Amino acid sequence: MPSGRPPTAPTPCSTRTRTTPSSATGTWPTRPATLVRTCASGPRGACAHRTAGGPRSGRSAARTPKLPGPPVHDDLVERDFTAEAPNRLWLADITAHRTGEGKLYLCAIKDVFSNRIVGYSISDRMKSRLAVDALSSAVARRGDVAGCILHTDRGSQFRSRKHVRALHRHGMVGSMGKVGAAGDNAAMESFFALLQKNVLDRRTWTTRQELRIAIVTWIERTYHRRRRQEALGRLTPIEYETIMTTPAAHAA
Repeated sequence: MPSGRPPTAPTPCSTRTRTTPSSATGTWPTRPATLVRTCASGPRGACAHRTAGGPRSGRSAARTPKLPGPPVHDDLVERDFTAEAPNRLWLADITAHRTGEGKLYLCAIKDVFSNRIVGYSISDRMKSRLAVDALSSAVARRGDVAGCILHTDRGSQFRSRKHVRALHRHGMVGSMGKVGAAGDNAAMESFFALLQKNVLDRRTWTTRQELRIAIVTWIERTYHRRRRQEALGRLTPIEYETIMTTPAAHAA
């Protein structure tokens, strides 16, 4: 039978508990099962308050992963990772590894002529600045790079306005592979696979700084000067560049 009392208006924001007895024992739980919230200002999702453990107001609990955006450059490489001279074709990519302080990100740039890492940047944040700093490092090391192609994936760091402006400033040409096609940058992935095997996965890293030092040491001391590569005629990247860029080599 309906009650004669009018319904009470909800308070601006109030929270009450709802409990239910156990169906098996008929006893009441010691802890409230749910929290029920009423808000006069609008729907529950618009309320500035939230129950413990629930998602923030106005946001979905589950997020859909972002897909790579449209390319800002055409694919000028088409998986032909060869070059007849230095500074004709560079590859760039970003990798991350976890430490006790959080993730550390590395953006590296490789010259396919000698497989040398001509520039890199390491940071605790994966922003456009990471890619721009790596490019600046490579240009500072190599000098005149006008006309050089830089091939990357479609990551937001490489599609950023800052990175595109940096390419134009140095007279370079951008190139981008297809979405989800790892083979479009396979030559760069092979370098990261070596880095992961020889450095990243060798031990647990407590701080970002100790991992940063280990990465730089391996690149400059081992990869460049000690590790001989079959593709370079059993020479290291430094040896190959030294031999192939001398006047005698050009004359031959």
